Amino acid sequence: MDDRLPVAPQRRRHLMDPAAPQRDTINSAGITRVQTWVLSILAVSTILHLAIAVLLAAWLAGPDHLVSQIGLTVISGAFGVIAFAVGRLIHRVPVVSPVLLLGLLPIPVGLVWFLLL
Repeated sequence: MDDRLPVAPQRRRHLMDPAAPQRDTINSAGITRVQTWVLSILAVSTILHLAIAVLLAAWLAGPDHLVSQIGLTVISGAFGVIAFAVGRLIHRVPVVSPVLLLGLLPIPVGLVWFLLL
């Protein structure tokens, strides 16, 4: 009788070993990076939706309220800048950047919409 135990076949390195699974911890660098990107995308897109809603509210004010439309358009641009600033804050990079100019995009769009159309 042979007392030797059967030897498990060697697995190739790129395959998972069911006897010793590798798991990421909740605080691993990969998980943290994904959480940061998800949070920033959700925050920026939510605030940009708010900016668009303010622009639509200006449109609903009607042509009789041009001063209100311009004011709401400027507020919409401010929310756009805040959205990009929040995204940069979440990623812990300097807030002041040329990227913030993208947040001002609702202002010319709104002014063209209300003044020329």
